[in-house]
Amino acid sequence: MLILSTHHKADLLLLLTTLLAAAGWIFSREAVQGLSPLLFMALRFISAGLILAVIGWSAMRAFTPAQWKSACLVGAFFGTALSFWILALEMTTHVGVGAFLTGLGVVMVPLISLLFGDRSGPYVYLSIPFVIAGLACLSLDSEFHLGLAEILFLLAALFFSFTFILNSRAAARLPTLPLTAVQLLVTGLITGILSTLMETWQFNQPASIWGWLIASALIATSLRFWVQTKGQSLAPPSHTSIIMTLEPVWTALLAALWLGETMTLLQFSGCALIFFAMLVNRWPAVRTWLKAL
Repeated sequence: MLILSTHHKADLLLLLTTLLAAAGWIFSREAVQGLSPLLFMALRFISAGLILAVIGWSAMRAFTPAQWKSACLVGAFFGTALSFWILALEMTTHVGVGAFLTGLGVVMVPLISLLFGDRSGPYVYLSIPFVIAGLACLSLDSEFHLGLAEILFLLAALFFSFTFILNSRAAARLPTLPLTAVQLLVTGLITGILSTLMETWQFNQPASIWGWLIASALIATSLRFWVQTKGQSLAPPSHTSIIMTLEPVWTALLAALWLGETMTLLQFSGCALIFFAMLVNRWPAVRTWLKAL
């Protein structure tokens, strides 16, 4: 019988997270064909948070004020990151550049973790150049210019990295289900407030749009963030963050399968570099597995 270590369980849970997140890109792309982006995110996160809140209500009622503060702080950072991201996405003329800059958020995690006293092993830092190169090959298809949109993408990446670290620290102390519910509700509240200020609401969408919203809420939000928070509770953020760079790899592959998008040789090279970064990051475990064969 195969017995997995805590870190191996974290790896598998976060690998599943990247697959669910990639599916979320497809669900979101279909849903925003009929819903305004901020309204879509507000409905998605509030509905997902309410589902988890109902399931985990007994544990949520037992939260202390300090625990509520910790959970809400994660949601505040995540909601802010998403707001920067969606504003940048509306402004940018180069989506690939935006994807690259946003992806740098997971690269920042091991470095920012130093501020919280989490010192990573050498393999984490050795994997970072391969991650950056892989993200660049996947995303950079145009000349880079530093404008307002790019600054907003970088701010989103910074807030995403802090969200990842704060979520890992909170998940080590709080029950996974109510923690996830609170952060999703706070995220939905922030994006909902921005939606009321910036968008016009319409609710005459075809049934298919609501179907994609339901899939986004149940699969790509409730399930995805519960699995991610559970995985983050089992290992330090510097250990788990590099695994999350697999998300754009699965997204590119799913987009090719579902949306008929094509992938260039350079993009395939980017996928290979990110997979190689995973091997470098987890080399001690990979070496153990190879010896066991």
